[in-house]
Amino acid sequence: MLKEGQLIGAIAISRQEVRPFSDKQIELVKNFAAQAVIAIENARLLTELRESLERQTATSEVLKIIAASPGNLEPVFNAMLENATRICEAKFGTLWLAERDGLRAVAVYNPPPGFAEIMRGTLFRPNPKTAVGRVMIDKQVVQIVDLVADAAYIERDPLRVALVEVAGARTLVVVPMLKEGALLGAISIYRQESQAFTEKQIALMQNFAAQAVIAVENSRLLNELRESLEQQTAPANC
Repeated sequence: MLKEGQLIGAIAISRQEVRPFSDKQIELVKNFAAQAVIAIENARLLTELRESLERQTATSEVLKIIAASPGNLEPVFNAMLENATRICEAKFGTLWLAERDGLRAVAVYNPPPGFAEIMRGTLFRPNPKTAVGRVMIDKQVVQIVDLVADAAYIERDPLRVALVEVAGARTLVVVPMLKEGALLGAISIYRQESQAFTEKQIALMQNFAAQAVIAVENSRLLNELRESLEQQTAPANC
């Protein structure tokens, strides 16, 4: 089964007696193989189309929430994290904002029992060996496919131990939220089985992270504008 010279599969048929297949029979099997290639390609294209439509819908939903909630980041972060977790086929997720020398969890989606209480609102100063700690230093995407085999768990880092033993996480990816090279925060999503996230899923996460940066910046500008207007109107009210 060939597509543009590349082998994508094969069809094998057998007889229980010594009797060669005729040229016509072999030609018929070749036709079936060609049909199978077309069916596989159609299935791939349909899957990509569905994924593309799902990504576009999720992005549109987040943009609508941003437009409807100027300056209010909580619903934006919640919608963004929910869509990122669901579309990337993860179990739960966390959105972090940078604060001083650490990260604070400002949104948690679908956390396992007991994990939300550990994460929500807490300012973490992560161990540099953890995924979020590495993101703070390198400002690059970090994926760990087997959290149990990773150094942070072996060395019993408290955040990693909670992630594995309380939340049951096994695979994670953390994507930084960057503005002009500065770290504004990060988005983490987790699976409870050891299964790597694909390049497409990570690229989608990066798109959500870029949207989050825009939302943060818009909120900052709106707050500055409100403060400026309040200062301008204050003398007139005196």
